[in-house]
Amino acid sequence: MSSHLSFGLTNPAAPKVLGPEAAIALLKTRTEAGSLLGYGNGRSYGDSCLNRQGAVVDMRSMNRILAFDPETGMIEAEAGVLLSDIIAHVAPHGFFPAVVPGTQFVTLGGAIANDVHGKNHHRRGTFGCHVEALTLLTSDRRTRRLKRGSNSRLFAATIGGMGLTGLILSATVRMMRVPSLDIEEEITFFRGLDEYFDLAEAADAANEYAVAWTDQLAAGRREGRGLLITGNHAEYGARKASAAGMGLGVPFWMPVSVLNRPFLKLFNSAYCWKKSKARGKHNTGYQGFFFPLDGVADWNRLYGPKGLYQHQSVVPEGEARKTVPALLAAAREAGHGSFLTVLKRFGGVASPGLISFSRPGYTLTLDFPNRGAETLALMERLDRITVEAGGAVNPYKDARMAPEIFAASFQAWRNLEAHRDPAFLSDFWRRTAMRLSTETGRVLAAERRNSGGTRKTRIHSN
Repeated sequence: MSSHLSFGLTNPAAPKVLGPEAAIALLKTRTEAGSLLGYGNGRSYGDSCLNRQGAVVDMRSMNRILAFDPETGMIEAEAGVLLSDIIAHVAPHGFFPAVVPGTQFVTLGGAIANDVHGKNHHRRGTFGCHVEALTLLTSDRRTRRLKRGSNSRLFAATIGGMGLTGLILSATVRMMRVPSLDIEEEITFFRGLDEYFDLAEAADAANEYAVAWTDQLAAGRREGRGLLITGNHAEYGARKASAAGMGLGVPFWMPVSVLNRPFLKLFNSAYCWKKSKARGKHNTGYQGFFFPLDGVADWNRLYGPKGLYQHQSVVPEGEARKTVPALLAAAREAGHGSFLTVLKRFGGVASPGLISFSRPGYTLTLDFPNRGAETLALMERLDRITVEAGGAVNPYKDARMAPEIFAASFQAWRNLEAHRDPAFLSDFWRRTAMRLSTETGRVLAAERRNSGGTRKTRIHSN
């Protein structure tokens, strides 16, 4: 495997990788093997998919589709199957996943563990909203079949639980009926963020899909300019998935990041000009609409040998008009340019997950070449702006957030820790929740000492 298992390329790989058969045997025999973590296709940007003090379980060989009902759109598949394979299987029958992220090269288990969202959160919620059942192997040697409505606590902890409740073996997911795979797309140019916010709610109400691109580097009269891209499945179009293989590719590591400020200014101007030329509604293929970067293999290498940091935040609707411009301005002031800056509106469809990232409001995604301390300082500033607005930072896009930022973003983190399987752990959980748990224990111990030991407090054991 690659020396990097995380798409951001800022974290080295785990020293030990197991196949699913070996991991299942360990769990079923209770053999002491340190901590484990299920691993999908490595599309998380940070360290939520890494376990450098233990082992990761590469689930990609468990990639069978077990059953599909063409009448109901219900599919059962093993955790290592890719969304691209699910699309190819269900499309001829008039179905499509109800929620897809920005790449089809994620595993089913990864989509569940991260409770991914797409361009239609305002209508369909997160991926977890469509999971009907899943099979989970835990370190007590039990294989549990968790269903929506029953086993509710462990089911909720597993949806968006970042692989910490056990090893997801398979899942049953409800697909969405569509007239075709093609998308009837419409692109609207907006001159500033206020104009975008004026358009966003109505765009969501009228369309299945809505997403905005904004020119993060634009300043002065062009500040906040961008494109609102909306779409619906075309009434007449392809019902067979096109090949999901990657054509072009970046064959080697760039010695330095080619995504520098001059390049990004030219790219943003060209992208804005090209997209805004497509006036009116027009049909486009689903791959270009949902997965524009999937056609370029290893495109993360363009960021250079130090990799990239991605920052995704969500802020409440009432704070968005002030906070989103502040986030964009902070990046410009730090001299950092974001390649593709994406802005979306989340709706009110609640996730069944315990600590799902998606919630009502607006989400902004930025990515930056790793330039060391100055990039980390910018990311910390973006964190502070986000949580001060009552928002959250996405954990499965993160490689460095402080424990207090995680706690402010996900106040229910203790509930996930209570449901975490003791044999499962990740680098992300070690540097956030485990540190928070340790600090909480120290504070409570100090309080007991100061009160003469009369106060009795139950502390969750780690």
